[in-house]
Amino acid sequence: MKNFFWSNIFSKPRDERDLITEFWQKTPLFKDIPFRHIHALTENMHVRNFQPDEVVFRQGDQGAGAILVLEGQVKVYAKQTLLSELNSGDFFGEITLAETEKRTADACCAQKSRLVYFLKQDLEEWIDTEPRLGTILLMNLASILALRLHQANDMLSEKE
Repeated sequence: MKNFFWSNIFSKPRDERDLITEFWQKTPLFKDIPFRHIHALTENMHVRNFQPDEVVFRQGDQGAGAILVLEGQVKVYAKQTLLSELNSGDFFGEITLAETEKRTADACCAQKSRLVYFLKQDLEEWIDTEPRLGTILLMNLASILALRLHQANDMLSEKE
């Protein structure tokens, strides 16, 4: 048991929003964006719980935004080929922040998981209020998508 008299009375209990903010801040998507701005943005993010083997989305589903793995593990497949195993702190589905087209892969939870949804609509509203920071995020997104394209090209060239 914690002794009230000897605890730090100035430290705040850590809440889930702080943890979500810290996870997003460590991703390349939020590179060079201050903590307080990410924290404000997390106010609108949605957390959802998944069971093992539960499908997050299927290839061809309508996309709505990027997803952060808060807890657990998610596996991403394209035509039964494992593309990635994502763990706590990893994110995926970011292509739908640029274009809300159909999902390009399947995502399924490998274990009990908690996922955080960052919707394109929330990004667009944030860009309206924070255009300079929104530009930074969009440049980060462009870099991520370019890297993913290079990785996909490398995978395809290895198969030939």
